[in-house]
Amino acid sequence: MSRTPIDFTVADLSGKRAVVTGASDGIGLTIATRLAAAGAEVLLPVRNPRKGEAALTTLRAAVPGARADLRALDLSSLDSVAALGETLRGEGQPIHLLVNNAGVMTPPDRQTTADGIELQFGTNHLGHVALVAHLLPLLRAGHARVTSQISVSANRNSINWQDLNWERSYKGQHAYSQSKIALGLFGLELDRRSRAAGWGITSNLSHPGVAPTSLLAARPELGRDRDTLGVRLIRALSARGILLGTPESAGLPALLAATDSAARGGGFYGPSGPGHLGGPPAEQKLYSRLTDPEEARRVWEVSEELAKVTFP
Repeated sequence: MSRTPIDFTVADLSGKRAVVTGASDGIGLTIATRLAAAGAEVLLPVRNPRKGEAALTTLRAAVPGARADLRALDLSSLDSVAALGETLRGEGQPIHLLVNNAGVMTPPDRQTTADGIELQFGTNHLGHVALVAHLLPLLRAGHARVTSQISVSANRNSINWQDLNWERSYKGQHAYSQSKIALGLFGLELDRRSRAAGWGITSNLSHPGVAPTSLLAARPELGRDRDTLGVRLIRALSARGILLGTPESAGLPALLAATDSAARGGGFYGPSGPGHLGGPPAEQKLYSRLTDPEEARRVWEVSEELAKVTFP
């Protein structure tokens, strides 16, 4: 597969509208900033307005004159996702890029969304499924590229079809893997269905490798009052340039997938260093959990039901 330098120039995106979830910090803010620097109008849908305003200030300081704005979105609430869809459809502007980047990771105890779904599956996967469905007319109008950010965790564990909502036995890391496997299968199925039905959308996948972001940091709202040992180790290795990426380099695979003319629908992009943990972004082989079209069809159908949306 072709290799790309550790960084690359994002193509001119003037006149394009981009939506990046999870852009209030970390990898998402890196992606949004680079898209704005390339000339795109960037929307940052955020749950926390204070964090959103801080992110917008940071982005505008990095890109003077950036066309960027906030919108309200809580991916753990299907009503909130529907409200954002209604708002953007009301604005009537085509969307050319959608990066499904936001996520939560491994709360120590099982939590649920506003709709009673296990928090990671509901936020990381179903929230994005609903978002794509509600934005579909705008994505079609923009001949959009949709890039869904999965994880190295999608190469482990499986979908727990016997207890999809983790009501009988909760394992945080397994539930996180499930959410990312499901999002990956959905993203690939979106590309297949778009080609079959002529929606004009291309959909692909990316993963950031491993980098020190807020996913494993102290998150009192998730029941995690202190940084995990894992995130402390990740910070130490990243700071020394050992194996792992940085928040800046970890955003590059999604940028490549979302903007590069050679990035294809159904492709999978991640770091190309040892173990795909860090290094330059490049296309890579699909994880084994993502290769079964029948599993993807099953995920699509149950996701429509649980997310309360219907695709044409």
